This record gives sequence, structure tokens and C-alpha cells, in this order.
Amino acid sequence: MRVDFHTHSDCSDGALSVAELLQRARDNDVQMFAITDHDTVKGVHLAAREQASQGESLLRLVSGVELSSCWQGASIHVVGLNFDPNSPSLVAYLAQIDQARSDRAELIANRLVKQGFHGALEGAVQIADGAVLGRPHFARWLVQEGHCETLDKAFKRWLGRGKIGDVKSFWPDLELAVQAITKAGGVAVLAHPHHYGMTRAKLKRLVLAFRQAGGQSIELPLGTADTDSRLTVRRFANELDLHLSLGSDYHADSTWGSAVGVETTLVGDNKGVWELWQ
Repeated sequence: MRVDFHTHSDCSDGALSVAELLQRARDNDVQMFAITDHDTVKGVHLAAREQASQGESLLRLVSGVELSSCWQGASIHVVGLNFDPNSPSLVAYLAQIDQARSDRAELIANRLVKQGFHGALEGAVQIADGAVLGRPHFARWLVQEGHCETLDKAFKRWLGRGKIGDVKSFWPDLELAVQAITKAGGVAVLAHPHHYGMTRAKLKRLVLAFRQAGGQSIELPLGTADTDSRLTVRRFANELDLHLSLGSDYHADSTWGSAVGVETTLVGDNKGVWELWQ
């Protein structure tokens, strides 16, 4: 079976519309699928309507979102799956995040202005065009205005980890993100654990804190992740009774990113996250 529990549409920072992303999943023979846009469930509602308009489909939709949170000063992403998108706990968390993103965008823009990049906030907002505003929109503006040659260079110079546009302190605590998902009847998944640049000991403390908060699943590193990262996550999953989630983290077609759809055989002897709602 092919699944994908981590993808992004243009409701946040993805390139494809919800309809295009669903069609990509169908074309790639994906059978269970979640759109997990950053800090919004707009794509969940659009996907449900689009799927209904298509009539019967072999593609089973699972509600999804990727929530921003903070743990010991680090920005941590928590994917929520199979929840009620209208749950008061989730709606309240998203409202808090929406204000935090607005404050964060202003700070990023102010920092860029001090570097001589005037009009950054207005430009990023225009590019976002109603989508959840984030660093990728600032990156696109920097490229559009000729300040950077590519998106990759924009992140490496100005917006990536440790750069002036890397603002973490605005997000709610990790525990609150997990609770927002579980109170909505969903499964909380620790997203891309290999992206946080932590030592194995610190990563284990993060995973333990996530588990104690009520998290039930952790993403298996895919794509460019090394074998050691995969083995480490498998070991944590076994030790802490966590199910493995599989997701491409698809944003757009690229030479380095993963395509939509992941074979469930990759979980091996571990338990798959879909077992929690089947």
C-alpha cells in the first residue's frame, strides 16, 4: 500500500493547489493521504469538497495539519492526523498561531529592512496571497526582487537555521500543540526528527517529552536522510511505543525532494501510524 501523511498545498507553502495535489496522489496510486499544511486546516476542508465532487475514489483522505511549536528554544513541528478540524481545542491553537505568525513576520521583515531589503513584509504578503505567511514567501520575494538568485540561496544567506530570519520564540510549547491535536481526537506525530540538528541524546529527550505530552507517532526519516537517522528513529519508536508515520513532506517538484507517496513496507517491523485509526 502507498500512503503519504505529510504534504503541503498552496494553502501554506506548497506549489500545488489542493485539487492538483489530490490528483498527484491519485496518479501515484496513493491509497491513504493527508494534506498537512502549516498551521491551517483550510486545505482539509477544500480536499473534502474536492473529493466529494469526484465521486467514488480509491484515495482515502485523512485530516492533517502541521503545527508549529517550541521546545527548549527549538522550533518543533507536530503533524496532526485523523482529527476533527472543527474541534475547539484545535481552532483555539490555530488562532494563537495565526497571531504568532503575524508577529513573527513583522520581526523577520524588520530584520530584513535593516539589511536594506525594504518592502519585505508587503512583498511577502502579496506573494502569500491569503496563504499562511512564512519564510518561504520572504524567500520568494528576495528572489523576485533580485536580491538572491535562488530560493536555496535565500535560505542559506538570510532565512535558514541560525540566520536573521530564523525566529523561533513565538510558538506555543510542544505540549500544547500535542494536546490541541489529541483533544481533537487525532494522532500527534513528531515531524522530521532528523531536521532539528540535535545530538542523539538531546533528540531522545525531545522524543521522550513528546511522548509524555501524549504524542503517539514519529516520522521515519526519508529522502536524503542517512541510514543512521532511520535506525535511531526506529529505536526510539520501539523503546517508547511510538508508531511510525510515513510522509514525503512534499512541497513542490524538485531534484532533491521526495515525490508524493511512500510504500508502507518501509515501516518494517515497526507499527504504522494508520493502525491507530483503522
